[in-house]
Amino acid sequence: MRLFVRSWALAGLMLASTWCMAQPIAVGRPLPAIELKDQHDQRWVVPQQTELLIYSASRAASSKLQAVLTRQGEGFLASRQAVYLANMSRMPAFITRTMALPSLRELPFRLGVVMDGKLTAEWPVKDDALTLISLKDGKVASIAYAADDAAIHRALGLPAP
Repeated sequence: MRLFVRSWALAGLMLASTWCMAQPIAVGRPLPAIELKDQHDQRWVVPQQTELLIYSASRAASSKLQAVLTRQGEGFLASRQAVYLANMSRMPAFITRTMALPSLRELPFRLGVVMDGKLTAEWPVKDDALTLISLKDGKVASIAYAADDAAIHRALGLPAP
């Protein structure tokens, strides 16, 4: 009997985690709760007061954002109630561990690192563009994209480059 109950409990947990991982992002809906690790292998979540989630699903978009953020220094994202989430799930694990994460650890800001693409599979993306998810009271207020430096600067409230 205990084995039967455990089996059903495990099946329920697996189903619930799959459902949580595949939630799409849509205007008017709450941002799904996500808990990841940052580039320093520390717990990373989207704080309740967040107004802007910057999501990158490509290396090109990440590079543009990192260049802008590195010039701003530590604490800049927090001062804008913004967070940065980078999807690294398509990168080979060996490259991620030996090259990408060590490089990210040198950055003066935190970023959430997506290692399992299922978590953000339903998130809106455009080729080589950042997805800018504006939040109000934990709900998605708007979704926009930034593919160039000028758009990134506008999104972060910075003067044009």
